[in-house]
Amino acid sequence: MLPKKLQHKLDTRKQENAFRQLGQPNTLTDFASNDYLGFSQSKELFDKTHAILKNCNKAQNGATGSRLLSGNHSLFQIVEQQISAFHNSETALVFNSGYDANLGVFSCVPQRHDIVLYDEYCHASIRDGINMSNAKAFKFKHNDVTAIEQLMLRHALPNAASNQNIYVVTESVFSMDGDSPDLKTLAQLCKKYKANLIIDEAHAIGVFGDHGCGKVQELNLESAVFARIITFGKALGCHGAALLSHNDLRDYIINFSRPFIYTTALPPHSLASVKVAYDELLNQMKQNVSKLRQNITVFCSEIERLQLQSLFITSDSAIHCCTISGNDKVKTISEALKHKGFDVKAILSPTVPKGKERLRFCVHSYNSPDDITKVLELLATFVRV
Repeated sequence: MLPKKLQHKLDTRKQENAFRQLGQPNTLTDFASNDYLGFSQSKELFDKTHAILKNCNKAQNGATGSRLLSGNHSLFQIVEQQISAFHNSETALVFNSGYDANLGVFSCVPQRHDIVLYDEYCHASIRDGINMSNAKAFKFKHNDVTAIEQLMLRHALPNAASNQNIYVVTESVFSMDGDSPDLKTLAQLCKKYKANLIIDEAHAIGVFGDHGCGKVQELNLESAVFARIITFGKALGCHGAALLSHNDLRDYIINFSRPFIYTTALPPHSLASVKVAYDELLNQMKQNVSKLRQNITVFCSEIERLQLQSLFITSDSAIHCCTISGNDKVKTISEALKHKGFDVKAILSPTVPKGKERLRFCVHSYNSPDDITKVLELLATFVRV
């Protein structure tokens, strides 16, 4: 029997209509998944992955151990070199997931007496990693450059001569809002105050930049960033993540990051699928990334045509969020869209703050302009009832 304290928490979730349940596969028109380019559904990419394993003679189901023991198979070096070249980074280090990468980096890089300044909307994996470190952490108002500088002035100048390091953490595209910070100004501030800038690019890869290389490269900020975290489970349609950094940080992570050291490595199939996804970004850019960008433009135009701008958070990414206050109301509209054939997820409190519940629309390269128009016309009808 569940302890009373735990049962009480579950009961409260149900009373607030915030109870989480595992979803079921469906055949609805997809405006919910992170598969922005349709890579996860591609039989062609699936077959190419199999061909790589066959050519490498990797008829192997698992990695057999951590990368520091027996699991560092040959595909790791191939894929990490491919990733670092693609992203114009000195090195890349693969992790098992985006959550794992953020936990692994932020739990061990900031040290005692260091300062971490992070956006209040940073992903749970970033905040969990920071909480596991021994550094002092302060959150700043979402995308507020002035607030960041005020925190830097407070913490950087008095400690300029000390051994204290300052880390500034943000995302290039925020998963629950779809918006982006002013990365150029942020990079300039970090240079001015000698702070280390770390950017999570999970929802920018495959969406922004040449061949989908991400926001940092689109803005030519590679040399201004201390580290980038990229993930493969969104636009690349597979699994895993990587840290992009210089060699010394890579060596440090290998030696001190517990989530990296004490976990079984990704199997060969996962690495082969990552390689194929990057090959596809390079070879089929017009067919994939450009089509996605076109659909994002259509989505934004339809929001404007239907006069829904006041409900949507401004975004030029693949994520567009329509704020509808209250768990009950947003779930009702999500279900209504589902009955009309569209999969649009309701994001409830406490995942987002109370009063800021929302419908989260994810735009894909495979959505048709007609589907985009239909789902937004339905939304306009439901929100005006």
